[in-house]
Amino acid sequence: MFLTNRNAFFIFLGGTAISLAIFLWLTVDTHRQVDALTHAEKLSDQVVAGKHVWEKKNCNECHTILGFGVYYAPDMTRVYKRIGPAGIKAAVMSPEVTFASSIRKMPNLGVTEQENADLTAFLEWVGNIDNHDWPPQDTEEAMSASQRRLAGAGLSRGASAFQENCIRCHSLGGSGGSNGPALDSIGDKYNAGTISRLIAEPASVQPGSRMMAFPDISESDRQAIGEFLAKQGGGQ
Repeated sequence: MFLTNRNAFFIFLGGTAISLAIFLWLTVDTHRQVDALTHAEKLSDQVVAGKHVWEKKNCNECHTILGFGVYYAPDMTRVYKRIGPAGIKAAVMSPEVTFASSIRKMPNLGVTEQENADLTAFLEWVGNIDNHDWPPQDTEEAMSASQRRLAGAGLSRGASAFQENCIRCHSLGGSGGSNGPALDSIGDKYNAGTISRLIAEPASVQPGSRMMAFPDISESDRQAIGEFLAKQGGGQ
């Protein structure tokens, strides 16, 4: 059968109608799941107030959240799970101190204690939204896959865990971030156990430390990082 103009017209109409029906069905299905996916029952007045802080301080001018924003600074969708409330407070309330050695600077926006508490509540709520593991770099599956790749490259578990959790702020062998001090000789100062404790509770090892606490890093990973770093600089 030859494709006449009439047949082409009906194929176009049929394809358009089918595509529209699929799109409408997916839209309706998504909206039906919004409350469950976002845990709407936890959308408190404080979370809403935190969203207003996020907008008032124009955080999207530097950060991305739920796929919206600018890629100058880190994605904030899962920031609560990455650095916790103490880390958020240090970054928001004293950015000039927290990021003093960083190439990327964050201005002090004059956030009050209450605004910080509200913003933290908002970021915690966002971090619990079921958005099908986005951004992928913050998922356990993605991190495990990355660790396997690092292990396949000949790195020990401690080196792999260090790459996953510490390299963004600290450097080793001239490679890494500059937010925190270089760790080439940390083994001369601390043993493995102390380094592990430093990761979980920095102030317990260094009173007044500006380092964020990372309680979400598993104990086994902290121990592996401690054993790895204790060998840097000759310390045991």
